[in-house]
Amino acid sequence: MHKNISSFFHMVRNFFRSKIVLGAIVLLLLASGWYLLWGREVPNYQLVTVLRGSITEAVSVTGNTAPVRDVSLGFENSGTIGRVYASVGKEVTAGTLLAELKNADLMAQLKQAEAQVSIDQAKLAGLEAGARPEDIASSEAALSKAEQDLANLYASISDIAIDARAKANDAVRTQLHTFFSNAETATPTLTFDTNNSQKKADIITERIAASKALNDWQSELNSISTSGDVLMTLLNDSLLYLSTVRNLLNSASVVLDGAINLSAATLSTNRTAVVTAQNEVNTATKNLNTVTQEIASQKLTVAQLRAQLELKKAGESVQDIDAQKAQVKKAEANVASIEAKLQNSRIIAPINGTITQFDAKVGQIASPSVPLVTIIGASGFEVNAGVSEADIGKIALNDKVMMTIDAFPGETFEGSVTYIAPAETNTQGVINYEVKTSFTKADPRLKSGLTANLTIVTDQKEQVLLLPQYALLQNDQGAFVQVLVGGEIKDIPVTLGIQDQNGNVEILSGVSEGDQVLNVGLKKI
Repeated sequence: MHKNISSFFHMVRNFFRSKIVLGAIVLLLLASGWYLLWGREVPNYQLVTVLRGSITEAVSVTGNTAPVRDVSLGFENSGTIGRVYASVGKEVTAGTLLAELKNADLMAQLKQAEAQVSIDQAKLAGLEAGARPEDIASSEAALSKAEQDLANLYASISDIAIDARAKANDAVRTQLHTFFSNAETATPTLTFDTNNSQKKADIITERIAASKALNDWQSELNSISTSGDVLMTLLNDSLLYLSTVRNLLNSASVVLDGAINLSAATLSTNRTAVVTAQNEVNTATKNLNTVTQEIASQKLTVAQLRAQLELKKAGESVQDIDAQKAQVKKAEANVASIEAKLQNSRIIAPINGTITQFDAKVGQIASPSVPLVTIIGASGFEVNAGVSEADIGKIALNDKVMMTIDAFPGETFEGSVTYIAPAETNTQGVINYEVKTSFTKADPRLKSGLTANLTIVTDQKEQVLLLPQYALLQNDQGAFVQVLVGGEIKDIPVTLGIQDQNGNVEILSGVSEGDQVLNVGLKKI
């Protein structure tokens, strides 16, 4: 076995020592070197140079022209339209009356309210000026007359009391003459019998009391005085005396109802006498009560006039003046309220412009807040557009805008951003933000609703490093470019700035001006 292995290695050594084999090996090595040095194709890279220049960032959107200002108007009150003063296409100025409801009742209320303001203002002026001498003199005269009227009422008490006493005396001593025997004694007797024994006893007692009342009454009249207090005492006593007589008459009516052994004629005569006596007493009582009420009323009038005179002499209080000032304000507020109702019954143009809708017709029933008139303002047009949430963060107020309008091909209009909505508009799940753009120059050809294409310039920079978009790569770690270093491709991270609509991108860091990077997008240059 060992001998065989030795023989194999001996044969191999002899093979490689052969000149033919050595030559073949040399040729093979030379061919391999040539292929490595000249036979393999060298890659042809496209390079892009980092340049310095200007760049403009912009957002492109589409919108429509709309009036800078337009309003839809209606009545605030319900009612019947009474008059119209305009029509579609009419140019109006702010403050022009366009239509109004029937408002004759409000006009009347306004005049009345204005008159009340004048009255309250005049009264306030009088309070602030204080009482004039003639006002004081007038009040003194009114008080003097009232006091005299009161004195006259007091003076009338004696005559009324005398008349009342005479009526009471006739009722007791004349009309009831046939009812009693020994009537003026301490033991009067009923001249007929009755089945009401208790009332028979009562009427005897009441007849005695009536005689005493009449006598006392006469004594009081005999010593009558002109003093108001004494006369008032006489008045009150007279009413008490009449009350005593009335009790007697009421009992007389009752005993007649139970009378025994009286002829019909006598009973009828007696009943008539009682009725006559009651009427006399009622009349006397009424006269006394009337003068009592008149005296009380007149005393109140005197007190009021005296208080008014004292106030005038003392001058008006601060509280009264303040109260009247409040009354004036209340009256003025009422005027303002009616004027507001009148205003709400009218449609008045709030801006200068042209009427584009006018649906108000005379006789038509108007409902509150239903738009009937539309006015497009005379201050020109603007463009309303929706900007996506991806771009809205780039836009700021006063950004420059270049616009083209489909109605005017080949023309470019300049403007600026005047409004950015603070809240989104959600249309079927798509979020946009309304942006309004004004025109730098007014153009009379513009109309509402024209389609406009906007290029909003959001940023501009000069002398910055620029690369085309196709020279950049991006991954989860960020943006980078590729460069050749010693024949090898190397990734270089870069920081990006703004990008324009031509595909150029601002490079903030990572490369320098003049650097060459690979055209990784393989765009022909």
